[in-house]
Amino acid sequence: MDVPVYLFTGFLESGKTKFIQETLEDERFNAGERTLLVLCEEGIEEYEPAKFSGKNIFIKTVDDKEDLMTENLEQWLKETRSIRVIIEYNGMWPMDDLYNVMPQKWTVYQEMMFADCNTFQGYNTNMRSLVYDKLKTAELVIFNRTTDSTDKLALHKIVRGVSRNNAIIYEYLDGSTEQDTIEDPLPFNLDADLIEIKDTDYALWYRDMMEELQKYDGKIMKFKGIVARDKKMDPKSFIIGRHVMTCCADDIQYAGLIVECEKDCNLKLSDWVILTCRVAVEKHKAYRGVGPVLHAIDYSLTSKPEEEVVTF
Repeated sequence: MDVPVYLFTGFLESGKTKFIQETLEDERFNAGERTLLVLCEEGIEEYEPAKFSGKNIFIKTVDDKEDLMTENLEQWLKETRSIRVIIEYNGMWPMDDLYNVMPQKWTVYQEMMFADCNTFQGYNTNMRSLVYDKLKTAELVIFNRTTDSTDKLALHKIVRGVSRNNAIIYEYLDGSTEQDTIEDPLPFNLDADLIEIKDTDYALWYRDMMEELQKYDGKIMKFKGIVARDKKMDPKSFIIGRHVMTCCADDIQYAGLIVECEKDCNLKLSDWVILTCRVAVEKHKAYRGVGPVLHAIDYSLTSKPEEEVVTF
């Protein structure tokens, strides 16, 4: 039987402890289930076990990341006879360090990230890789200490630059909450006969197409990209794409798409081309299943853009 894990992430003083404390005081969540609470950092606010609903909460503290081991997690679960786990994770530790040691039968049921509206943009500026690391898998992002002067659009853009799947909640000082309803219009017209993608918009388009592939089926597109080829490819095929930076220079990846031509294409590796094509959603061995196959209508060599690497 799977062990449900409720995972709470975020940086120091972001509101994780307060939320978990209130959750465990709530009989709607805590009706007596034996629960292992794993604490991976210690902030100013401390837990008050006496206020928990029952004596079924067993706290284990991980002061050193080296102690975050599969063996320890399994042992703590066994000795407490817990049936579920809550983890308050250290914001300075990469998420993969936790995922890689989580016991096989432990399943993350919910992952929530907490952030202080007053410090989040500073973290994003100075520790972008850690912010990205927490946002990429969080189902829900809660911005605490929201006020009427909070720049919600700026916070929204940071989250959406990583994922469009996170729900976003703003919690005000009086405890009231507000759901993020800011729309994210695409920077191009999907209803146009010819959809032209600007150099700076490739990353947004690529992500949107991969997330909602069917809405691009049959669309005529025009954009600039760099060619990738190898000797094993069909002479009537090539790959076109751009190098995309999601977080920082260390995570730059080539986001490429398969292009099929009616005749042999005389393109070389690293050629820059402007491609006009029809998108088809179909099976292709390069995708190991269904994916966007671009059927070339026209292409021509061009110069590289001012910024070779695109971002969100």
